[in-house]
Amino acid sequence: MTKLKFDRTPDGKLSVQVHERGRALLCNSLLNKGTAFTDEERDTLGLRGLLPQNPTPMAIQAARAFGNISRKSDPLERYIGMAALQDRNETLFYRVLGEHVEELMPIVYTPTVGEACKFFSQIFRRGRGIWITPDDSGRIDQVLANAGSDDVRLIVVTDNERILGLGDQGAGGMGIPIGKLSLYTLGAGIHPSQTLPVSLDVGTDNQELLENELYVGWRHPRLRGQRYYDLVEEFVDAVMKRFPKALLQWEDFKKANAFTLLGKYRKRLCSFNDDIQGTAAVALAGIFAVVRKRNAELTAQRVVILGAGAAGVGIGHQVRDAFQRAGLRGADLTRAVAVLDSRGLIVDSRDFRDEYKREFAWPEEMVRELGLNPEQPIELEDVVKAFKPSVLIGTSGQPGVFTEPLVREMAEHCDAPAIFPFSNPTSKSEATPEDLLRWTDGRALVATGSPFDPVKLPNGRQVRIAQGNNVYVFPGVGLGALVSEAREVTDSMFTVAAHTLASELTDEDLHEGALFPRLHRLREITKKIACAVVKEAGERKVGRVFDEDAISDAVSQAMWEPEYPELIPA
Repeated sequence: MTKLKFDRTPDGKLSVQVHERGRALLCNSLLNKGTAFTDEERDTLGLRGLLPQNPTPMAIQAARAFGNISRKSDPLERYIGMAALQDRNETLFYRVLGEHVEELMPIVYTPTVGEACKFFSQIFRRGRGIWITPDDSGRIDQVLANAGSDDVRLIVVTDNERILGLGDQGAGGMGIPIGKLSLYTLGAGIHPSQTLPVSLDVGTDNQELLENELYVGWRHPRLRGQRYYDLVEEFVDAVMKRFPKALLQWEDFKKANAFTLLGKYRKRLCSFNDDIQGTAAVALAGIFAVVRKRNAELTAQRVVILGAGAAGVGIGHQVRDAFQRAGLRGADLTRAVAVLDSRGLIVDSRDFRDEYKREFAWPEEMVRELGLNPEQPIELEDVVKAFKPSVLIGTSGQPGVFTEPLVREMAEHCDAPAIFPFSNPTSKSEATPEDLLRWTDGRALVATGSPFDPVKLPNGRQVRIAQGNNVYVFPGVGLGALVSEAREVTDSMFTVAAHTLASELTDEDLHEGALFPRLHRLREITKKIACAVVKEAGERKVGRVFDEDAISDAVSQAMWEPEYPELIPA
């Protein structure tokens, strides 16, 4: 297999030496230009007669491709259509995605990617990325050598156990790394040849998949215990050896494994967990927007988080850190954030099965001060009534758990209650924006984990529902880490990302009721976050130190635009 090496021509254009000719060239998605090949290229690269006669500009190709996708009414069929385009012509794929980001983001990622993961084996057409199974133990380095590039800079890896809110999807979880890397290229301009999706396919406990004759994954119960951790260890060692300049993103691991792996490897391998850290930064940016909308103090907010998995605990960390930076200390800091899991409010007298939750436990006396009994399970309704939160965040994966009585109770004590049903896909949302606005007489400040249509209120006002999408954060953090050549990704990088994202919210956005900017500004926002991360890496002494006026140029030069490269016959 010939591995591609992209370079820059003296005038700044991307170029690459190619060995393929004719149909082999047309089958290489990173090199294929389709009908955009010029007459000269058709002669020098053995393409004469293999394409319709008239060379077509990329703009016309993009219009044709989007028209073909638009004619499909079913979202999953649109996903398949976009995947086929990506497999055929990656440059054109990103041109189409970039020109229609608000229409196609819900197709290439949430919520449609959830359906694609569920039906992965049924719709499978072509392998992308690298699958590693327990059968590869002892040879993972050799498996990674089969990647299409020696210059991989960005890896997204999952073990498929907690895919969105859908649980164990086995090999189908590969749809998430593929989708996340597409968003990295869209937002941060990481060249596709430098990205690698990886599935640690360690089996599945999803019996329906194991019994499906079409299932493409490692057909065994899920690997656990020391053998699992040994496999991950070998994988990390192989990544560091094979791709020493790569940043790795852990994605959709079960919460206990997510915290364990992040803690074990974050200082050894430049890496982060988007479920823990990215989601938290987006939520914090949403709270900053709420504070701005209310013209209130951050330290006056009372936050309730339903769900103590990776996302919920990650949000708790970021929010509490922001409160501490703003001046809260001691009992006031503890009291500012209440976290609930499946057993109710986390109290320090309970028996902890998951130690990572302990730091969010309220002391018994603090619980009693609210008139609640710490010896009994304390449900969400009890907490809302006694605690009177100003911000309610859902990461529970329990659809409809934000009920009408609960929301009306919250609205009685807060003029503009901020409610973030962040669970995704859409089917797992804790409430719909339409219900939340109806139950609060249009006063709620709503952000969601999945995309929702605008809501029209009885008075004729239309509220734009902004999705608290991690895509606002992780591409900028990743790009900044790569440009700065960071040794590690610090929590402070996500804090500066949250501040930067919140600062990009316009008065018009707030007037429309949205707590996040429009997605068509993604690339602009990503660049600003990346610049902030590069600066933070230098100040924290975990990355290169740039002159401040040189940061923007360095980030811009690292961002690929979806334009066809110059193909140089080898």
